[in-house]
Amino acid sequence: MNISLRWIRGLRVVTQIGVGSLAMVGLMIWAAGGCVEKGPEGRQALDEGEPFLPGTPMIQVLATNLSARIPVMGTTASEQTIQISPRLSAEVQTVTVRAGDRVKVGDELVRLDDREIRKQLAVAESQRALADREFQRAKQLFEKSATTEQSLTAAESAAQTAKANVDRVNVLLSYAHLVSPIEGVVIERRIEVGDMANPGQVLMTIYDPKRMRIETPVPVRLIDRLALGKTVEVTIDHPSIQCQGNVEEIVGAIDPLSRTRKVKVHLPEQAGILPGTFGRIWVQDLPRPFLLIPPSALQRWGQLEMVEVVRGDRRIRRLVKAGGIYPEGMEILSGLNPGEILVAKP
Repeated sequence: MNISLRWIRGLRVVTQIGVGSLAMVGLMIWAAGGCVEKGPEGRQALDEGEPFLPGTPMIQVLATNLSARIPVMGTTASEQTIQISPRLSAEVQTVTVRAGDRVKVGDELVRLDDREIRKQLAVAESQRALADREFQRAKQLFEKSATTEQSLTAAESAAQTAKANVDRVNVLLSYAHLVSPIEGVVIERRIEVGDMANPGQVLMTIYDPKRMRIETPVPVRLIDRLALGKTVEVTIDHPSIQCQGNVEEIVGAIDPLSRTRKVKVHLPEQAGILPGTFGRIWVQDLPRPFLLIPPSALQRWGQLEMVEVVRGDRRIRRLVKAGGIYPEGMEILSGLNPGEILVAKP
């Protein structure tokens, strides 16, 4: 009994799926005009479709040569991005900024533990003072002919060495205070107070928001449409911006995987453009034939696209494949021929 009930339920599910599939196929056949009588040559007869009412607005399918605007996707980046790294190993004492903060040239970002370096500096300064006194004493003795020139030269050399050692330790001390080399915005902060900083470790990253660009991998077939200094149209998604950019760099190497060359387009100063934002540049391709119709002449039913073709006193539905939309109209990739008459607003 249980087996029979399961078999009956399974049959119901299969039946429902089959009916749904048949309905979808039937809709596609009907939309393509397959449910009407065929003429003697296999073409749709002139009396199929629906009556064409007088006064219905009509348009003609036009064939024209246009230069397609091809979008090439890219990502925004700053022309100046600085990674802050220490030159010595020390514990982090202070971090004064966080991600998103604006900084100016010379602003302190991170302060490292410099106690050991200050001790070295105190020793170096003491040695320099001693060497200076010895040099002055040797100089006075030499003036009185109480010492040799060799002793004077040795004392002078020792004084210069001590001074150089003080300068070296002062440079090390400056490494304990990391400052901003540019005016910009902190992208990220990778260090906290108490962490151990090591040479080469990236502590934070700063970018200049006033010098932004978009970097796009352009197919090699389109590279000839671009040149250094050429103005191109740019679209940024967030914030929504349309502007003009100038090509500032075209990388000479071709990516062997994508067969593209990276193109860097300088953007005008705009507020709110962040690194990593998705965008596009629009490249004008060579002119080619287009079939154009007004967008209002196209009907969409789910994934189906169709128009109504006028034949005699009838209007007939026909499946088509639409392309992009241009100022001159919507491109039709297949399903229509130049000169055919369509209903302007089905």
